[in-house]
Amino acid sequence: MKKTIVLVLILTLGMTMDVAVADFIVGVPINLGDTVNSTVNDFGPSISADGLELYFSSRRSGGSGIYDLWVATRETTDDDWSMPANLGSTVNSSSVDVGPNISADGLSLYFSSTRDGGYDGSEDIYVSTRTTTEDPWGEPVNLGSIVNGPVADAEPSISGDELSLYFHSMRDDGYGITDIYVTTRASKDDEWETPVNLGSTINSSDWDWAPEVQIDGLSLIFGSDRPGGFGDYDIYVSKRPTKDNPWGEPFNLGSAVNTSDQEARPSISADGRVLYFYSNRSGGIGGYDLWQVSIEPIVDLNSDGIVDAEDLCIVVDNWGTDNQLCDVGPMPWGDGVVDVEDLIVIAEHLFEVFPLEESAE
Repeated sequence: MKKTIVLVLILTLGMTMDVAVADFIVGVPINLGDTVNSTVNDFGPSISADGLELYFSSRRSGGSGIYDLWVATRETTDDDWSMPANLGSTVNSSSVDVGPNISADGLSLYFSSTRDGGYDGSEDIYVSTRTTTEDPWGEPVNLGSIVNGPVADAEPSISGDELSLYFHSMRDDGYGITDIYVTTRASKDDEWETPVNLGSTINSSDWDWAPEVQIDGLSLIFGSDRPGGFGDYDIYVSKRPTKDNPWGEPFNLGSAVNTSDQEARPSISADGRVLYFYSNRSGGIGGYDLWQVSIEPIVDLNSDGIVDAEDLCIVVDNWGTDNQLCDVGPMPWGDGVVDVEDLIVIAEHLFEVFPLEESAE
């Protein structure tokens, strides 16, 4: 319905405007507080598509092993998080269980573990499933020797259609210490294929790890300590206009998110408006804490204080280009092409008023 309305707007708009600056605004990071965070390490968040479950790893007491998988829940996205619950001994082992990633339908949980029975004696990727979101998680299954190689393979992220699985690995065909790979399958009933390195556009000569692929498959967020960042590990984003296109050059999310400390293992809400990550920055409760930060597109494209037909025209005038100034959808940082997704975002904010001093980050 939204796309139909936007297309009608395209046909009815006749004027042209000069393009002004459009980008996205990053808010002030907020610690998730002592209900979610403990006095020890809490890291590796994964937010469910409905925003009501937050999975993460923790070393807190009450678990089965060195690091366990936990989940915090809430009734609505406006409610506070509950006290986290351990996923129990069916999922967790006596070893290290980390890097949870929940599928879009909430029925598959991918994670990495050093438990016995793996292929490399280090870290392998597993998946646990459940029939409905009300059912308990089943016994984890190792993804097998095609996905898990002779070295550590960890921090998986499943695509929205569950046909692509991203992860990092220390295998010897990489560009750096750890590289990001993807394995694919034709359907959910097929076997995973041999993982492919994402190449030198994504991977550097340093650590590139803990990827998160957005639900639409058009944004890839990950941690890296490559040169040019703000600190230990920074969070970077790569985007592409379609799933058939190669990933674009990654960009740093900037000093609003990244500090001189460690920021990594990002997970973004389905609407792209809230980024969860872990950090050992000041202001935390334990060693590593879970944080969140808002990310909003700048939709007042000509900076006149209101979103109106002129802003829609700016998008139309740049239709089909990669002009990042008006590429604001479906994620706040766009997808690499100016198209109907950007018009949808602008249309959702029509007639909203903004301070005239608003500027791009």
